[in-house]
Amino acid sequence: MPYKVLFVCLGNICRSPSAENIMNHLIEQAGLSTSIVCDSAGTSSYHIGSPPDRRMSAAAAKKLGIKLQGQARQFHKSDFQDFDLILAMDRQNYQNILILDPTQHYHDKVRLMCSYCSKHTLKEVPDPYYGGLEGFNQVIDLLVDACEGLLQNIISQQLET
Repeated sequence: MPYKVLFVCLGNICRSPSAENIMNHLIEQAGLSTSIVCDSAGTSSYHIGSPPDRRMSAAAAKKLGIKLQGQARQFHKSDFQDFDLILAMDRQNYQNILILDPTQHYHDKVRLMCSYCSKHTLKEVPDPYYGGLEGFNQVIDLLVDACEGLLQNIISQQLET
């Protein structure tokens, strides 16, 4: 059984699909594509079926040479069972996910993405949607940092057992 990770933001068109694609890129480079599986979702239904934001895609292509793939979907309660780890991009997303788990049965699966950063000190991945290009570039840098830390954590905690 592969270890399954879900990245969650608000609309699933900027931050979470970027995290999913960056993580998949790192997983592929590490030769772990059969061991770790990623997906992404949004807490809102604003953009269901939409591709990643073109500004986010441009930043990922320019900084990392990767093409963002995927279609926006909304987070579902079933995701709690389907995934081993659920990563929220900010505190609001985190709270919105936990609200869907009133029994607190799955709370230990939900974490903040920035908790895996080693180079950056920000506690949340800021939403770049209404900002300029620099915001998108910052999100890519933050997510690369967090995904590298996350991958190391999964390798040491999950795959070596």
